[in-house]
Amino acid sequence: MNESLLRELVPAVIGILVRRGADFAAAEDAVQEALIRALEAWPDDPPRDAKAWLVAAAWHKFLDATRAETSRRGRELAVEVEPPAGPVPATDDSLWLYFLCAHPSLPIGSAVALTLRAVGGLTTRQIATAYLVPEATMAQRISRAKRRISGLPLDRPGDLATVLRVLYLVFNEGYTGDIDLVAEAIRLTRQLAAATDEPEVAGLLALMLLHHARRASRTGPDGRLIPLAEQDRSHWDTVLIAEGVEILQAALARDRLGEYQTQAAIAALHADAPSTAETDWVQIVEWYDELLLRTDTPVIRLNRAVAVGEADGPRAGLAALADLDPNLPRHTAARAYLLERAGDLEQAATLYAEASRTATNLPERDHLTREAARLRQLLHS
Repeated sequence: MNESLLRELVPAVIGILVRRGADFAAAEDAVQEALIRALEAWPDDPPRDAKAWLVAAAWHKFLDATRAETSRRGRELAVEVEPPAGPVPATDDSLWLYFLCAHPSLPIGSAVALTLRAVGGLTTRQIATAYLVPEATMAQRISRAKRRISGLPLDRPGDLATVLRVLYLVFNEGYTGDIDLVAEAIRLTRQLAAATDEPEVAGLLALMLLHHARRASRTGPDGRLIPLAEQDRSHWDTVLIAEGVEILQAALARDRLGEYQTQAAIAALHADAPSTAETDWVQIVEWYDELLLRTDTPVIRLNRAVAVGEADGPRAGLAALADLDPNLPRHTAARAYLLERAGDLEQAATLYAEASRTATNLPERDHLTREAARLRQLLHS
C-alpha cells in the first residue's frame, strides 16, 4: 500500500469533498468507501499520487451515493410514501479496516505493525519506538507484511487479539506522542465492546477510560508535563473514572483475567488514591507481578521497579531496575527519580540531564531538563 499517513491524508480528502459541495457526514462516508477500495486495489496497483487517487475515488462514491439518494427520494415522492421517523444509522467501516489489515496470513507482530502504519495513522518511527526496535528493522517488517498479503483476497478478517493490540498501541501513542489518536482509539474500542462479549475488550476499554480521565492534569497551560505526584487530582474526570471502574469490575467478575484487565486494575488503584503517598503501592506491585505472568516485557518490568521503589523504598526500586537493560527507554529517567528519592541528588541531576537528551517527545524532554536544573540549584544553594 502507499506509504502516506492515512491519519494525515483522510482529513485533507474530506476537506476537498466538503469544498466541492458535499456535507461533512456524506464526505466521511465516501472517504471510508474509498479507503476500502484502496485496501483492495493498492497492493496490486499502487497509485502514483495517493491523495489524488483517494479524492477521485471518494468523489465518485459521493456522486454515486447522491444519485442513489436522489433516485430513492424520487421514487418515494412518486408513490407518496412517507419515510419512517427516527435516526439513520451512520456508516463507519473504521473498525472493519482494522480487522482487514490484521490478515490471518500474517504473524501477529507483522499484522499489528502493518495496521498501525496503514490505518492507525502512526509513522514507522513511532511504531519502532513502541516495539523497541530500530526504525529500519520496523520498515523492513512492514514491507514484508505488505508483500506477503499483496494479491491475497482481503475478505478474511484477522483475530480479535491482533485488533486489541493495535487499538492499545494507537491509544498509547496518542496519549504520549505527537498525534492525538486517543479519542479515535476509545471510540473504536467502545464499538468493539458493544459487539463482543469478551472480558479483555472490556478491560482495554476500562484501561483507556481510566488513563484518559487523568489526561487534563498531565500538562499545564504552557504545555509542561506534570508528573503524577504533582497533578491536581480535582481535575481528573470522575465520570470517566466511575465508568472505567464499573466496566473493569464487571470484566473481573467473569474470572477470565487477561493483560488489559490487569493493567486497568493498576490504573484504577492510581485513580482511586487521594495522593501519590496514599496510593496502595503494595497492591500495585502485586498486580504488576500478575501482569508479568501474562506478558513479560522490559517496559512492564521497568514500571514495576518504580512501583517497588514506592512500596519498599528507593533502594529496592534501584535493585529491581539494575536487572534491566540501561538502554531501555525511560530507564535513565526512572533511575534518576529513584536516586533522588534515595538522597543522591548529584547523580540524579546528571541522569535527568542524560535522559532529557534521549526523550521521545518535547514535553518529556523539557520536564527532564527542568528536573536536572532543579536539583543542580538545590546542590548549589
